[in-house]
Amino acid sequence: MRLVFAGTPSAAVPTLRRLAAEHDIAAVVTRPDAPLGRKRVLTPSPTAAAAAELGLRVIKAARLDEEVTAAIAALDADLGVIVAYGGLVREPLLSTPAHGWINLHFSLLPQWRGAAPVQRALIAGDPELGASVFQLVPALDAGDVFASRVVDVAADETADAALEALAADGAELTADVVAAIGDGTARAVPQEGEPTLAPKLTLADGELDWTQPVEQVFARFRGVTPEPGAHTAIDGLRLKVLEALPSTESPLEPGEIVATKTHVLIGTGTSPLAVARVQPAGKGAMNAVDWWRGQRGVESLRAGS
Repeated sequence: MRLVFAGTPSAAVPTLRRLAAEHDIAAVVTRPDAPLGRKRVLTPSPTAAAAAELGLRVIKAARLDEEVTAAIAALDADLGVIVAYGGLVREPLLSTPAHGWINLHFSLLPQWRGAAPVQRALIAGDPELGASVFQLVPALDAGDVFASRVVDVAADETADAALEALAADGAELTADVVAAIGDGTARAVPQEGEPTLAPKLTLADGELDWTQPVEQVFARFRGVTPEPGAHTAIDGLRLKVLEALPSTESPLEPGEIVATKTHVLIGTGTSPLAVARVQPAGKGAMNAVDWWRGQRGVESLRAGS
């Protein structure tokens, strides 16, 4: 198959590598270089870097306009494959490859249509995570599904680790669908069930509510880690929570903080959350116990205040 691949973050790279090993990748479409780090150095996307390593043509575009559409049309591709590109594919580009476009989406569609399916599923406490490959249509993540797969994710893994597992399994799933489209055996079925939406996360989504049960607090922590980051206010200053697990210690008042030898315990609506690492505003990451010992008037400080 002659393919056009579109993707940007590291989650797209396993699929690109798998398809490049089995098919002719005519071009890779990705977002333009972005400023990263404190010095804001322009850096190629992970997909662009992988494509360069593989010796593939790269088209960098913030949006898929007429110029990009014309460039892709000239490639005479059989199929377009998109994995977290970060932009919309509209007509006439949607119909430009002979078989249109397929999309690897990191949810069990129609659950969690949108930009942050893994994060929203974790926040909601879904018992299963998965990936789906579907035919791209103008409506958001609404096309017929070729294949879906439940992916095993550990109960304490955060969104980045969960996405890494989904990206690996999703690459295999996508390769199977591409092969089936190539030999004419692929069959897609309409999505069934009530859709749920997964809009992009904001900083506000990372705020922990200590009045909730610890299971819900931890679910939100998992879903927003590492981005936009779980956080709480301590004496009016934002504190980022980097590592945490539910604790079986005796209950504390919501927001109450107690230090042990290894963790800082923060009270929730049920049992405490055991916090191992934090990042205070304007400082680097540090051990939570060391941070707590450095606070003045610790007896009066509470999370969420």
